[in-house]
Amino acid sequence: MKRVNLSYLKNVQRRRVLFGILSAIISISLLGCGTQAPKTAVTPPTSEKVIQAVGAENEYADVIRQIGGKYVAVAAIMSDPSVDPHSYEADTKAASNVSKATLIVQNGLGYDDFMNKLVAASPNSNRTVIDVAKELGYADDTKNPHIWYKTDTMPKVAALIAKDLEKQLPDQKQYFEDQLTQFNNSLKTWTDDINQLQQAYAKSGVAVTEPVSDYLLEAANLDIKTPWAFQAAIMNGTDPSPQDVKTQEDLFNSKQVKVFIYNTQAVSNTTKALLDLAKSNNIPVVGVYETMPPNHTYQTWMEEETISILKALKTGVSTETLK
Repeated sequence: MKRVNLSYLKNVQRRRVLFGILSAIISISLLGCGTQAPKTAVTPPTSEKVIQAVGAENEYADVIRQIGGKYVAVAAIMSDPSVDPHSYEADTKAASNVSKATLIVQNGLGYDDFMNKLVAASPNSNRTVIDVAKELGYADDTKNPHIWYKTDTMPKVAALIAKDLEKQLPDQKQYFEDQLTQFNNSLKTWTDDINQLQQAYAKSGVAVTEPVSDYLLEAANLDIKTPWAFQAAIMNGTDPSPQDVKTQEDLFNSKQVKVFIYNTQAVSNTTKALLDLAKSNNIPVVGVYETMPPNHTYQTWMEEETISILKALKTGVSTETLK
């Protein structure tokens, strides 16, 4: 009878055990590597939608940004404080931004007519265009288009923006409502400044180059002595009549005004001459803007211009530019 080699059998058994263990380890590793999908696969979260928006003027773009927060990407078409908005011509970058936008806010009243051409060039049935003047009920023949200087304009615009954003992202309605409340509350400082200006200096005479900030001055009950015909001529880039220029010069020479409100973005030989005349008569100058200056929000911009007028009337100090 053949003898059985016990050592050999033990080695065989040992190898079988080791092979079994190794096979189990490999199977577990393959499962971990995803060769077999788990029964309940986890889908990675999708990125949140971002609404593409455009503000024809950067003050409107800023309000869109404040209401939309993290859910909007906003482009401003006009934002250069050294350029006269009345002479602005749209470029290819502006056209590209408009073509991608599903929300556009423009001033209207002929101030930014170039927007109508850009919108028409890239039709989009899912796009909302808010023409502020039309939405707020201004007549087409409204003389002064600088309606963002009225204290009740931006709250209404902000509400229109929130409404459209809620339509595009209904799941974020509460977020947009909270942003709207925060925005409206933040305007109180500006309205308080206007009330302070009115209480201290109502009926004080002021001169202007054009009607950029007239709505603000009227809210403070200041007396704008510059003839409307002069303001309109400067605003429209035409020469005012000699009679109106003489009337304006007399305001400074006879000290009928306590402050000169100077549009820093519409500068001509006529306005420069008046600026020199105001300084020679020790009349403080306050520079105002048609588009929001850098490093500002809409609120801080309005606040600083109002405080600058208050400071000029109170102390005679000029603020020709905002920082």
